[in-house]
Amino acid sequence: MLGSLKGRVCVVTGASRGIGLGIALQLCEAGATVYITGRKQDTLQAAAQEAQSRGGRCVPVVCDSTQEDEVRSLFERVAREQDGRLDVLVNNAYAAVQTLLSHMNKPFWECPTSLWDDVNNVGLRGHYLCSVYGARLMVPAGRGLIVVVSSIGGMQYLFNVAYGVGKAGCDRLAADCAHELQRHGIAYVSLWPGLVKTELLMEHVNKEEGFSTDVLKKRVPDGETPELSGKCVVALATDPDILRLSGRVLPSCDLARKYGFKDVDGRPVFDYLSLQSAFSEAPRLAWLASYVPSFLRVPKWIMTLYSSKF
Repeated sequence: MLGSLKGRVCVVTGASRGIGLGIALQLCEAGATVYITGRKQDTLQAAAQEAQSRGGRCVPVVCDSTQEDEVRSLFERVAREQDGRLDVLVNNAYAAVQTLLSHMNKPFWECPTSLWDDVNNVGLRGHYLCSVYGARLMVPAGRGLIVVVSSIGGMQYLFNVAYGVGKAGCDRLAADCAHELQRHGIAYVSLWPGLVKTELLMEHVNKEEGFSTDVLKKRVPDGETPELSGKCVVALATDPDILRLSGRVLPSCDLARKYGFKDVDGRPVFDYLSLQSAFSEAPRLAWLASYVPSFLRVPKWIMTLYSSKF
């Protein structure tokens, strides 16, 4: 049983659907007041109603994360309505899922250069803007948690160059912001969900054909619900020792093991960092997967060496 967030104030960007909505649902279920952002009033309003039906309070705010004046206005509203309080900020807004799916397996020189902005404006840049304005509310209070939603693409090649660079940037954003926020009692972490069965992903898998769809179809059965990321955020937000995790990359499967929870559909969380999973993804080693116990995991030191910049 995860802890209560009654009385806490949260902001989740990009929460009209997908992972953002899943996080908002779980935060509201824990009793928090949650401000959610998106660019379309109708879908945002529907998301807010669904989230509020779980408990807590959900406030929809139309906000384009690429526009600094709109980001500033969002946090000014939170400060005004909540007496300057902000406990949790989740940087999730992202607008490139469909773009990524349509450009999978294309080398960067064959993709339009606009792909970079599509991936990293409503993404890394927007996360930085929200972190700045969110921290300005948290620092005076001497408490808070900021989460940036990233992925294993920050460590290894996934989708394309723009995606990987952006996710590596998210991980570094968490590490460096955490360094400066530590003395103010504020934690900043990077969350790595596994494959998440969002609405857009399932539409792509069900309607289209091709190599990318075939690969995804094989992985979907082990996929996470969008609300699993919400369980991760609630667990982190209610952890009294959260500063010990500040600056770190936190895979969803690790957090499920640490805090002892399952996905909302009752399934155990797929451990995509297990040796079994790693072998199954390597064509020459796939035959080993069935012989490796599921509890054996890729050592963290190997992951560190693999992702080394030097």
